[in-house]
Amino acid sequence: MAIRVALAEDSLIVREGIQQLLATEPEIEVVAACGDLDSALEAVEECEPDVVVTDIRMPPTGTDEGIRLAAILRESHPEVGVLVLSQYGSPAYALDLLDSGSDRRAYLLKQRVHDRAELTEAIRSVAEGGSVIDPKIVEALVASKARSEESPLAALTPREHDVLAEIARGKSNVAIAESLVLTKRGVEKHINSIFSKLDLSDAQDVSKRVKATLVFLADTEQTPSQ
Repeated sequence: MAIRVALAEDSLIVREGIQQLLATEPEIEVVAACGDLDSALEAVEECEPDVVVTDIRMPPTGTDEGIRLAAILRESHPEVGVLVLSQYGSPAYALDLLDSGSDRRAYLLKQRVHDRAELTEAIRSVAEGGSVIDPKIVEALVASKARSEESPLAALTPREHDVLAEIARGKSNVAIAESLVLTKRGVEKHINSIFSKLDLSDAQDVSKRVKATLVFLADTEQTPSQ
């Protein structure tokens, strides 16, 4: 069964471009396309999408409608995944998105739209209950945290740094093993060591791991001004 997707993007050119991109994917069906927060909420009610792909800023205020849409749907339609597309690389926006839970949520920079495989994989992931965070944001968080002289990241081995970055991107143990050419058992050992060193042992499932890791990495980040 195809994944039903609703698009929320105020730029007609971008909206049509994403529609055309997804039209070539047999496993995805675009069931609605709209340009503001209110029409996006209406589309969810009328078209019952599995995933909403939304711009971070839309009318009526042009500030953080995509984040607010995700928060509203968390309460009214928790089964609907939300993929936020943004030109803003500030980790604070991604953390705001995950504030009410990281399952079925993704945050990608708009430059990823040109990579159809990456976009469709993110849609598939949130439809299945997972989380995806843009690699550029994860890299910025890791680099910023590592610069701190007293950072706990200093206790991690280079391989554990690699695994931590993959966790923050929302990858499962199997996906991490494939990406880093490790055994599943090897990944598990690295994760146990990382979480022990960073005091994140309470985070077990993938979505909780993503949120816990990002919060740890961005504990000095400030919410961006609107």
